[in-house]
Amino acid sequence: MGVLLDLIQRGGWVMYPILCCSLAALAIVMERIWSLRRGKVAPRALIYTVNDLLTKRQYDEAAFFCQDGKTAAERLVRQALKMIGQPRAMFKDVMEETGRREAVFLGSHLELLGVIAAVSPLLGLLGTVSGMIGAFGAVAQAGLGNPGLLAGGIGQALLTTAAGLVVAIPAMVIHRLLQSRVESLTGDLEDLGADLLEFLAAPDPPAPGLTTPSPLKARPLG
Repeated sequence: MGVLLDLIQRGGWVMYPILCCSLAALAIVMERIWSLRRGKVAPRALIYTVNDLLTKRQYDEAAFFCQDGKTAAERLVRQALKMIGQPRAMFKDVMEETGRREAVFLGSHLELLGVIAAVSPLLGLLGTVSGMIGAFGAVAQAGLGNPGLLAGGIGQALLTTAAGLVVAIPAMVIHRLLQSRVESLTGDLEDLGADLLEFLAAPDPPAPGLTTPSPLKARPLG
């Protein structure tokens, strides 16, 4: 802890926003890892059970099974059960809108994590430039008789660049991994929505102008 505080003090004021970025990134990562567990979004056991109940047309049992609405899959099923027998186009629109809302929730805070990954190295560069200006200013006042003064100032200035990269690189990698996780879970919800559409929506009406031919009546014999 003492070493960390010493590095922050040596790095100057830019180290404080970099530290804030690191704490924010850590909080976002922990929250998203918890929220993007499959059991909290689209449990496979729930999907299999719902598909089995809908296949047997046990709609009341499916509604009871999803009554808590704690997961995205449950909320999707509950919305679909309210639309039983609706025209296919209307059913599809409602399912897509519900899926979009769930996808927005799954991806929440990831944009902020991406901003932190992009801004942290820039903050480090700002600290380095600021430190270099201070180091050359000190050399200008003291003269070139003490090269160690310039070297020490440059080394101290580069601390902020290193700190910014230490925050940015893991944030960028984890951001991409979490995005991939969101895409995978969103795909599962889309598959569930397609199944619900097939089970619960009314069939498309025949195209205008097309009528089902009536059976031919048998002519009486004789």
